[in-house]
Amino acid sequence: MRADAALPLLISALGACGYGSEKDDEKRTEVTGEKIDGLDEVKIGYFANLTHATALVGLKDGGIIQKELGGTEIKPYTFNAGPSEIEALNAGSIDIGWIGPSPSINGYVKSHGKNLRIISGSASGGVKLVVNPAKIKKLDDVKGKKIATPQLGNTQDVAFLNWVKERGWKVDAQSGKGDVSVVRTDNKVTPDAYKSGSIDGAWVPEPTASKLVAEGAKVLLDESALWPDEKFVITNVIVKQSFLEEHPDVVEAVLRGSVKTNRWIKDNPDRAKADANAALAELTGKPLPTEVVDPAWESIQVIDDPLAATLDSQAEHAVQAGLLEEPDLAGIYDLRLLNKVLRAEGRPTVSAAGLGRQ
Repeated sequence: MRADAALPLLISALGACGYGSEKDDEKRTEVTGEKIDGLDEVKIGYFANLTHATALVGLKDGGIIQKELGGTEIKPYTFNAGPSEIEALNAGSIDIGWIGPSPSINGYVKSHGKNLRIISGSASGGVKLVVNPAKIKKLDDVKGKKIATPQLGNTQDVAFLNWVKERGWKVDAQSGKGDVSVVRTDNKVTPDAYKSGSIDGAWVPEPTASKLVAEGAKVLLDESALWPDEKFVITNVIVKQSFLEEHPDVVEAVLRGSVKTNRWIKDNPDRAKADANAALAELTGKPLPTEVVDPAWESIQVIDDPLAATLDSQAEHAVQAGLLEEPDLAGIYDLRLLNKVLRAEGRPTVSAAGLGRQ
């Protein structure tokens, strides 16, 4: 199976849609304890986005993940788009990253399976179709309207194109023209596009969806409703393959911190929401307002399971849309360390759905 002609387009376009700019946290509390593998630091990337809640909460100065790493210091970096994070991973500028499914797929395919592995899940859900209620009152009303997605070929764009196809409507994936007009719009400007009337709705991740609702839009469909058990991967954890081979104990410590962070978030949802919003304020210059952060947080589930079967489905949706040649994803997952951590915590192990080691 191949991933050739369409791949350069997808590498440039695909990305989970984050907020904020690339940044290295400048001042951090001095770490203490023994260095794992004698390693001074581990470089970790993520987005300033609520769908990266595990990283926002767990990577804070002196947080759960740093405690698991002891004297090996976290060097955090934030990104705005998946392709730039994949480039950083390829270059060795980061070792581990929180990232969306589509850039994970394309980073794996582009390197012919030699550079990255998905080692854990992190979040499910948090994607909605929100519309102008004066123009769209039911799902059939979407036909003939202008609907924004974040980028050509990104995770939400592919999901929307697949939904359109399942309804029997026709859209040219490249141009976005057809029975529905797909308007590729950066998440940061989508609320303004909605206010100006240049779009009638959007298929977008949080917190963009809740920002639109705050402007008067209505949620017409939550993408979770389209998936088995209402779960699908929106964020997972990847690692540079060479780093995994050379420093498995460091990777295991990060995963142990991730699992413990997710448990803490579930046990302390209000405090976790406040911590995540405080991290966003530090990274972007301002927190999300209550009317945005509350519904956005409610629709995102932090998870350890990478929901591998849903990633395989997402890749197939991209193929069906004509945006990706059939990829070979065998080996994209290495869940052995995650399952080791889960067993030690007395938790059920998770599946790679035939796409790697577990």
